Amino acid sequence: MYFMGFDYGSKRIGVAIGQTITKTASPLAIISVKNKQIDWASINALIKEWQPHKMIVGLPKHNDGSDSVMTIAVQRFCQKLHGRYHVPVYTIDERLSSIAAAERVSGQLDAVAAQVILETWFSEFYPN
Repeated sequence: MYFMGFDYGSKRIGVAIGQTITKTASPLAIISVKNKQIDWASINALIKEWQPHKMIVGLPKHNDGSDSVMTIAVQRFCQKLHGRYHVPVYTIDERLSSIAAAERVSGQLDAVAAQVILETWFSEFYPN
């Protein structure tokens, strides 16, 4: 089964693809957000190509676990994903995903952050 991970941001959305068999994920794309408008055509193309069974979106929280300003925007994005594609959408705490991604690579930080989000999901919900 393919899972698609998203690291939502106000300027870019990192996208990764992963599978449950190997429990691995790979950076896939960086989607532009311009004037608060998401490039849905690019997301449509990725969904059509990969046909994910689930979508996992990183949910930003403050260090103390409380909601951040971006939390509501991410929840709206999740609703739009589910409404457009009718695929189950789940969120996972992303507090450490950008830090872990920065340690791996700087050029595709957003897509690698989405990769870390998916890998975290696999380790929590698909243990050995």
